[in-house]
Amino acid sequence: MTGYEWLDAFADHLGIERPEPAEIETLLDLAGVAAHSSERIAAPIACWLVGRAGLDPEDALNQARDLRGAGG
Repeated sequence: MTGYEWLDAFADHLGIERPEPAEIETLLDLAGVAAHSSERIAAPIACWLVGRAGLDPEDALNQARDLRGAGG
């Protein structure tokens, strides 16, 4: 099973909409910013925080880049 297939199956299991490929790529970019700005733990938890806050992934990615630029 590919990563995309697993994500589709998990979304179905949770009863939620499947993520669009662009959303996945944006979240991967966010995870990269988080991991390279801090420690590895920041990557998955940053993505969780986006979901918890109900943020648009693209907006969250821009905010993470702003934080990185500010030294965070």
